Amino acid sequence: MQAKLYVGNLSFNTTESSLRELFEQCGTVTSCTIIMDKFTGKSRGFGFVEMANAADASKAITQFHGKDVDGRALTVNEAKPREDRPRGGGGGGYGGGGRDRY
Repeated sequence: MQAKLYVGNLSFNTTESSLRELFEQCGTVTSCTIIMDKFTGKSRGFGFVEMANAADASKAITQFHGKDVDGRALTVNEAKPREDRPRGGGGGGYGGGGRDRY
């Protein structure tokens, strides 16, 4: 069974291929994605690595959590399921009100 890992505190210089190479030291990597900002196209400083099995994922957490990569101490842990968030902004409202003006 595959295990998805969250990898945080990535350097903006870290690439998906270098991240994949790093995690392949612990086993088979089935996917590797660095999350990019949709407006600037630059890394948001975190990503996800999917390992082939839970044993490899556990080994990667132990080996890479806190490890310095490209000058940054990585945060590596099991990825949590994505939470559904409401789309769009909050209530608009037009403020004021409650007083009559004559």
